Amino acid sequence: MKIAVGCDPNASQLKLLVSEYVTKLGHEVIDYGSDDPIYANVAIKVGEEVAAGNADRGMLFCGTGIGVALAANKVPGVYAANVTSVYQAQRAVLSNNANIITMGQQVTGSEVAKMMAKEYLSYTYDPNSRSGAKVDRIVEYAKEHQC
Repeated sequence: MKIAVGCDPNASQLKLLVSEYVTKLGHEVIDYGSDDPIYANVAIKVGEEVAAGNADRGMLFCGTGIGVALAANKVPGVYAANVTSVYQAQRAVLSNNANIITMGQQVTGSEVAKMMAKEYLSYTYDPNSRSGAKVDRIVEYAKEHQC
């Protein structure tokens, strides 16, 4: 898979660590930076690339993961989930069809971050699962309201 990644200056170490690990897992990493302290800029860029299909999924990093999730979710077609556990990383795909996950360098240990990335990339969403109707409603609402 092609994985778009980006961060703000507060999370460059975690982004680098996870990017290297994801590459070792056999995925292609496309790095969008960032040295930009305005985390919304890189979150929007990664979101646009994922929504356009130029990357299969994305991973964003900031101090907590919250800010980049909020910014990315403003991009139509992006469904970003801030994850703090391996189980959440798995469910981001299986229950929510998230195409981006976010993590925080100030709140996530490096080994947990690698495990979350691996889990996130190990699963594929099944639209016929029990979550299908729930995810469909979110997508339907986004299309109705152009968000």
